[in-house]
Amino acid sequence: MAAAATLLAPAAHAAPADDVRINEVVTTGSVDDSIELFNKGTAAVDVSGWILRDDNNSSKYTVPSGTTLAPGAARAFDVAGSFGLGSSDKARLYLPDGSTLVDSFGWTSHSNPSWSRCPDGTGAFGKAPLTLGAPNSCGSGGGTGPVPWPGASTVATADGANVFGQDLSGLYQEGPVLWGAQNSGKLWRLVRDGSGGWKPDTANGWASGKTLRYPDGTGSPDSEAVTLTAAGAAGGAYVATERNGDASGTSRLSVLRYDVTTGTGGTLTATKEWNLTAGLPAVGSNLGFEAVTWIPDATLTAAGFKDESTGAAYDPNRYGAHTGGVFLLGVEGTATVHAYVLQDSGAATRVATFASGMSGVMELQWEPQAARLWVVCDDTCSGQHRTMKVGTSGAFTPDAVYDRPSGMPDINNEGFTLAGADECVAGSKPVYWSDDSNTGGHALRRGTISC
Repeated sequence: MAAAATLLAPAAHAAPADDVRINEVVTTGSVDDSIELFNKGTAAVDVSGWILRDDNNSSKYTVPSGTTLAPGAARAFDVAGSFGLGSSDKARLYLPDGSTLVDSFGWTSHSNPSWSRCPDGTGAFGKAPLTLGAPNSCGSGGGTGPVPWPGASTVATADGANVFGQDLSGLYQEGPVLWGAQNSGKLWRLVRDGSGGWKPDTANGWASGKTLRYPDGTGSPDSEAVTLTAAGAAGGAYVATERNGDASGTSRLSVLRYDVTTGTGGTLTATKEWNLTAGLPAVGSNLGFEAVTWIPDATLTAAGFKDESTGAAYDPNRYGAHTGGVFLLGVEGTATVHAYVLQDSGAATRVATFASGMSGVMELQWEPQAARLWVVCDDTCSGQHRTMKVGTSGAFTPDAVYDRPSGMPDINNEGFTLAGADECVAGSKPVYWSDDSNTGGHALRRGTISC
């Protein structure tokens, strides 16, 4: 059985307490009673034992031992077990002595959905989108408002009637195969049906999808998304999960790797798990990892991608044996994207965190032909899609915002994938969505985008 991931962080050095600031406060919604701290300085700061309070001096949340903030890093804390944040209240930060005030922020109305500093760590507070654990959304949007879908306005169903039922979520197309993750703990291998759609592969035990297990052979991973690396299926399928269905009230934000090329049975046992829960802001057990994609190291280094764990250009050689790329994971509850290097040893290092700019992240897809990241929301955001690229600062920045195709209803699309360049015909190529609600008895739909 593979060990859980080890989370790596830079060593903390002596730094002024004044470098740490309250940066975001959330008083309502699914992640209410959250306070984010930000390090605006140039050295890492160990905030172990620091104390958070509301406007009541008897309130007390103690930051866990071993908590370090790297330069420019943000970390959110769920204080609900210690006190609640009201509509007219304060968030206050103290040194471990409990009497030295470091920073405070007061408000007279609930966050909508967030009270955020702009710029991070130094600016004034204002109401802004939720970005816990990521840079605050300070009016940046790439200068773009939503524009019409960059393809045909019409969509068509792409599966048979009631093949999957509800809960089909993440998608990933690998040439003639479409991989599908179902929340109920299943992985599907789909093949073309001859009419532009997909059907279950009937060979090697895939006819009804395969049931997923954790590395010890137990549990029911809530499989929300799936991706492959440059090795394709031969290198394993990587599934993002937010909890164990057998303990559905507890978050377990993990990436699981499965061997999908051998065996004919109906069950897949993970060959490795990277459990990333401890290093991320707390979210509801059904609001965790909803999306995953993988980007090659060579692509990121060529684009000048910045490693936030070091503050320098991303250097894959720092991380030993890994998959040759970086995994991007979307969190539904915070609408945030986290980038990780997942090492063969089981270690994991977070190298970037950024806000999606939407109310939730349901799918991520890297499109290599256009060197852009697709960030997709469901009917929570009226089916909006965003693209992002690595900007001149080395961080992912907004590129474009697209409305869903006008001919597609506002349905619960939790999955999205794009065909490769080899399927480009007359300037267009197929794309596919998965509808978690199986609207009208169909879970898959097909559209197009411009190549």
